[in-house]
This record gives sequence, structure tokens and C-alpha cells, in this order.
Amino acid sequence: MKALVLEEKLKLSLRDFSIEEKVGPRDVRIALRTVGVCGSDVHYYTHGAIGPFVVREPMILGHEAAGVVVEVGAEVKEFKPGDRVCMEPGIPDPASRATRLGLYNLDPAVRFWATPPVHGVLRPTVVHPADFTFKLPDNVSFAAAAMVEPLAVGVHAATKVQVKPGDIAVVVGAGPIGLVTVLAALAAGCARVIVSDVDDAKLDIAKKLGPVTPVDVSSQDLVETVMKETDGWGADIVFECSGNEKAAADVFDPLCPGGKVVYIGIPLSPIAYDVSKAQIKEARVEHVFRYTHVFPRCVAMLASGAIDVSPLITRTFSFDESVEAFEFAARAPRGQVKVQIDMPS
Repeated sequence: MKALVLEEKLKLSLRDFSIEEKVGPRDVRIALRTVGVCGSDVHYYTHGAIGPFVVREPMILGHEAAGVVVEVGAEVKEFKPGDRVCMEPGIPDPASRATRLGLYNLDPAVRFWATPPVHGVLRPTVVHPADFTFKLPDNVSFAAAAMVEPLAVGVHAATKVQVKPGDIAVVVGAGPIGLVTVLAALAAGCARVIVSDVDDAKLDIAKKLGPVTPVDVSSQDLVETVMKETDGWGADIVFECSGNEKAAADVFDPLCPGGKVVYIGIPLSPIAYDVSKAQIKEARVEHVFRYTHVFPRCVAMLASGAIDVSPLITRTFSFDESVEAFEFAARAPRGQVKVQIDMPS
């Protein structure tokens, strides 16, 4: 099959790639329709590794996906050929301790698409467990469904930190994960979200998502803005989505006493974590790694209109333009949030 293959660092090929996948009793075969370009895919392309996960041999990229079921296993009753679906890309070991505790995203043995040595889905078809496949309502497009995977990160964060109606939140970073976190926080009940970034074009997109106050930190002070918006009290929640070391170190400054911080972005190097600032405010600190048990919630919110991800999809390429799509995403042009690739039908 033709696939987008990361041959090695900074070398991509769109070529025939031999991969055999048999449909097991509880599996489905899915023809891909839309695949998003994630920051991790781009990082593998530009750096050849993410932490301990190193690309040592050619690997197919892509893990944000939606498509159509074309074959079902003998024991699959909930799907049939022709069903439109999106897929959760991480497959845990069902017998692992983490999975049995409900923490399947933390299973050390999880097999995650486009994470070495597991191939991704920028190819015509993939075989996937039915238990990690989710049917789409007719009013949810493939493009929106391919956004469920990043949206799940924001929904998991908002759920874990227990957003309350009327909360004021800060989201640091207006990239794809930052903006889906804005959507999740507003859907969970936040009265207002203050979003910071250095890209004014991304902040313009953020303003269209609801009651959002944008802060361009290249010319504005985030803490001053938060204090002004909250009568000097501070934000109830700070979602750190940038992964920037300085931003991650400063999360307690805009926080209110007794507030909550959620680390979502992963810094590439250790941060200067100020314990005393956290203690003085008795800050509650949470961390998220991917997501658990939220894909059905995300699909339901897209179907109901509670969340609209369409403003975040800023550029679409054809499958034949996949290499160009990654080169474009790697340049990170101003105002670009989510790049997607349309697969041939």
C-alpha cells in the first residue's frame, strides 16, 4: 500500500510500503478518510525522536484519524461495513495493572500509532480494535472527527481538574492543544478563558471560540491582565499547554489562592518549579498524559454543537501532498493551528 513513510530524520517518502494486518475476531478494518498532522508527528520528522522513542527504521506517520469501516471481525456486532468512525490510537495491554485500574493511558506496554516501533495511519487502511473505535453521527464530518484525538487531551484535562461553572481559566499557549483546551474549558463551564501566546494570528482564532481574552505576551503582561480580569484575585485554573520552560515555571503567578494548575505541554528540558509559590497559594497541581475514557464525550459534544473545532483546521492537503504538508507544518507559519490530510476515497 502507498504510505507516508519517515525514512529517517528530515527524510519523508510517499511510497509503497508492505504491511500485513489480519482482522481478528474483535477487530475492524478501516479505510482512512482524514488524518491530522500532530506536533509529535512533526517532531519525529524534524528530530527523529521524542525522549526514549527513537525512529530506528522506516515508520508510517499519523495518529489523528477518521474513516469508514470496510471489514469487521467475527465477534464484532456493533459495527458494520460503511460505518463512519474515529479511532483512539493507543492500544493498551488489557491485562496490565494500569489498564485494570482504569489508567490505560499510563500502561507502559501501550501501542500508540506513529510511536516507534508502531506504524501510523497515513495509508489507505488500518486494522484496529473495535473497542477503541467510535461511531460518528451523520452531522460530524471526517475533518471534525479527526480532531477528536487532540480534543480528547483538552477534555481529559478539564475533567481531571474538575472545572466548575463560572471558573476563570488561563490557557498558556494557543497551539492546537491550547485551543482545544479552551474549547473544553468553556464547554465544561468556564465563564471566561484568558489565552496567552506570541502569535497574534492564533490569538485572533482564539477570540472566535467564545468568551476569550487574548494576551500577546510579546507586548502584554499575562499576570497584569489576569489580575485586571479577576479584580486582583487571580485565575481559578491555569492550563499550561505551551511546553515552554519559562511559561511552565511561571504558572503560579496568575493563579488565585487555592487555585489549580494543569500541566499539559511537555517541556523538552526540566523547569524551575517554584515550590514556595505553589505552597503559599496551596495550589493543587495536576498532570495529564494523553487521555482516558473521553472519546465518546468528545464525539457527543461535536454532534450536539457544544464544541466546534472547525476554526482550528487552518490548512488541508491531499494525500499526494503529504510530504509538502509536513514541510509546511514544520515551518510553523504564523496563524496556522491544525493541518490535515484528506485521504483518497
